[in-house]
Amino acid sequence: MSPLSGSKRNALAFALVFCSGAGWLFAQEQSATTISHQVRDIFERAAKAVVKIHGVDEHSEICGTGFFVDPTGTLYTAYTVGGEAGNFTVEFDGKKYPARQVVADIRSGTAMLKVDETTPALPIGKSDELELATPVVSIGYPLDLPKTPNLGMLAGLDRKCLGRYFSTIHLRVNVPIQRGEAGAPLLNMKGEVVGIVVSSLENNSACYAVPIEAAEKIRTDFVRFGEARHGWIGVNKVEPAAQQVDGSRAMVTQVGDETPAARSGIKEGDVLLHVGTKKISNPEDVFDASFYITAGDVVPITVMRGDQKMTFHVQAAMHPASRTGVLLASPGTIPGVLPMSLDEDFPHSP
Repeated sequence: MSPLSGSKRNALAFALVFCSGAGWLFAQEQSATTISHQVRDIFERAAKAVVKIHGVDEHSEICGTGFFVDPTGTLYTAYTVGGEAGNFTVEFDGKKYPARQVVADIRSGTAMLKVDETTPALPIGKSDELELATPVVSIGYPLDLPKTPNLGMLAGLDRKCLGRYFSTIHLRVNVPIQRGEAGAPLLNMKGEVVGIVVSSLENNSACYAVPIEAAEKIRTDFVRFGEARHGWIGVNKVEPAAQQVDGSRAMVTQVGDETPAARSGIKEGDVLLHVGTKKISNPEDVFDASFYITAGDVVPITVMRGDQKMTFHVQAAMHPASRTGVLLASPGTIPGVLPMSLDEDFPHSP
């Protein structure tokens, strides 16, 4: 067999490149088709449990989205939809039903409503299984339009925005949210709820969602006590330690007098390792861990004191910020210091 001439070799190389490119495009098309089918399947399974909520506040009518989480008619929505309005009706399955507010919690940014009907319900997932660039789906009612699916990805796990700390980690999602979609469920690709859409970002290019665990914490409190019970242990200030100790740099630098923390034996200089079930690596972790403390519960707090690991069992009190109901914490005023505050005027601790 005679060797190929230069022109034939070039033609063959071009053909190979063309076929390779065509194969790549075909693979891309197949992948897009697969994702499209997946989203459609999630939408068809989940949409029946997603509802439109109507309400009236002191200024105007409110319209938003919610979703059922149990078959007895309990539903979650955003605080901006179900927190300060009344005269609620919920629209699903082609009908409208009266609804009542069960609990509204501005710290988590969520509210629970209830209809006296047997309803479908969405399965609950775990937000801590999400990683950056994980695809997610929301289902809501944008701009008074029909129920609509939306595909995006997890862009961040944020503790603060514009210099202010959230009371718990928020999921930043590259999903453009329009008016009417507050309260929409955020779903993983199994169709499980991992968050609740609570706000849009600039130009509606993305949104923030509260992790579903935050809403579940509020629901558990309500089942146990009839209200949300945010806990408080009285560690007034946590700063970065000079060096890492057993994987953590969160050093206690101020403990309030006559607080649960002080009475249990926690002292300044202790390096926090665990608050409840949450592992602590840096001072910012304390915000998120503190959100899941329930007043009245005994919370295990593990610290390093020198070279000794110690665990204190602290009975949490009711959080002082529960009286003011603020959602965001104030920004730190001293570089490197993260004041454990939930109120700009009165610095409360976790």
